[in-house]
Amino acid sequence: MTADLKLGVNVGYWQRDPDDQTDTVLAAERLGYDSVFTAEAYGSDAFTPLTWYAARTTTIKLGTAVVQLSARTPAATAMHALTLDALSGGRMILGLGASGPQVVEGWYGAPFPKPLARTREYLDIVRQVWRREEPVTSAGPHYPLPLPGGAGLGKPLKSIVHPLRPRIPVYLGAEGPRNIALAAELAQGWLPLFVDPAQIEPLFGEPLAGRPDGFEIAATVTTIVTGDLAAALEFAKIPLAFYIGGMGARDRNFHLDLIGRLGYAEQAARVQELFLAGRRDEAIKAVPDELADSISLLGPIGRIKERLELWRDSPITTLLIAGVRDEPTLREIRDLVLG
Repeated sequence: MTADLKLGVNVGYWQRDPDDQTDTVLAAERLGYDSVFTAEAYGSDAFTPLTWYAARTTTIKLGTAVVQLSARTPAATAMHALTLDALSGGRMILGLGASGPQVVEGWYGAPFPKPLARTREYLDIVRQVWRREEPVTSAGPHYPLPLPGGAGLGKPLKSIVHPLRPRIPVYLGAEGPRNIALAAELAQGWLPLFVDPAQIEPLFGEPLAGRPDGFEIAATVTTIVTGDLAAALEFAKIPLAFYIGGMGARDRNFHLDLIGRLGYAEQAARVQELFLAGRRDEAIKAVPDELADSISLLGPIGRIKERLELWRDSPITTLLIAGVRDEPTLREIRDLVLG
């Protein structure tokens, strides 16, 4: 159980057309929200919008949920993070995730196998850069430094910039038990995407058992305050159908696997079948109401107040509210959670 639940906002991807959520971020900061997180997939990146918001704020923490490992070398990610951390006065939280084989191999042209080993090696290099104790080296095999072969002139280097903080917080986006256990072992936090608070202990208690004191669990939660619960459920099903059906290969989809572990394997398989057949509206309707409701905060403010108790009774430390942009609703949520 979390003694003091914190609040953040997840503004997600920067979409086509100017999608400036500065007003939302400023409102969240004024209202005492702890953090703002951005995302990336295969369009906009996570760091640029976050820097945009960093320049307009002074206290709110700045997180990525998540930066994809294969989008950048470990050194490049370390450079992005240390630069934004310094410019923002030490507010950076680096959220990292392995993504999936379709994106990694189809978009970045990098191999996907052994994501856990790659994550471990990646983090070691990133933290070497930040510590700046000696020139950065890595024996590989995934990110060997210096690179073997090539011109034969590579040499270990040390950042010419002194990082503001030698240990920027790292959270891992993880869905499978082994990846969650890796987060508990190596990171300062876990970023679950679709999570039922009542099932965290039964499903993930063992992988999380080794987490240190102060370990953060920052869960993105679709939040829709409305008197029309049916409409809210339909809206909450849209991203679920997309991730179950389209964010992974037919035979290897980590989001599909997660929904199965939550108890909806048969229904998730049907959603995937409909989505891949191009019947997207039917796929959305096939998402169970109970699933969408369990991982979201939906309906009138009184109902959301009642359902918040499930989140308070869980190990989650931060609710990352997704889908709310206006200050009055952000204030309503703030008053419920923070008092």
